[in-house]
Amino acid sequence: MPALVTLSGRLVRLEPLSLAAVEDLVAAASEDRSTYAFTRVPHGRDEVVSYVEAAMAEQAEGRSLPFAIRWLNTDRVVGATRLMHLEYWQGPMPWPPGTRGAVGDTPSVADIGYTWLGACAQGTGVNRESKYLLLSHAFETWHVHRITLKADVRNTRSRAAIEALGAHFDGVRRADSRGADNTVRDTAFYSILNSEWPLVRERLAMRLGLVEAA
Repeated sequence: MPALVTLSGRLVRLEPLSLAAVEDLVAAASEDRSTYAFTRVPHGRDEVVSYVEAAMAEQAEGRSLPFAIRWLNTDRVVGATRLMHLEYWQGPMPWPPGTRGAVGDTPSVADIGYTWLGACAQGTGVNRESKYLLLSHAFETWHVHRITLKADVRNTRSRAAIEALGAHFDGVRRADSRGADNTVRDTAFYSILNSEWPLVRERLAMRLGLVEAA
């Protein structure tokens, strides 16, 4: 599986998700939940434990790299995110089609998803810097070809945040999955390619105040 890493910024530190984060996650998820209408966020200790254990099991299979988001302003974990749907294009093509190929240590493509924050951290820049750290790791350490981001088509808040990153809108997949509100969900898909990352990185760095505008 990909090596476990800690990604540090000025506002946040992304730490490998583990059961040590459970109590903080329970507290974060128990704040105002009105923004979770289109996002599945665990509620209560039992759900949080199951959530973390499932993420760690997927990580052990080399299919995702989940993180706890620690807000340095409070030194508390205020949410979670992950690099997921990792695909490995190296080596021989698996046969027969549809079977899993060998899992390596360097993914070729990935999604960023399962991101949620407690109400106290929303709108503070925590999400933007978290995305910057994930994108930097994926493109500059793994050298992935593509990062995919997606949201319920009705989730205008999440879609605006994705578009603000500079991601390309690829379209809407109709009746894509079961929504968090138990309806049939249409999903808006976005992507950033390796060739697009330098410009996206520059714009994000400026918005984060990491570099000065020319």
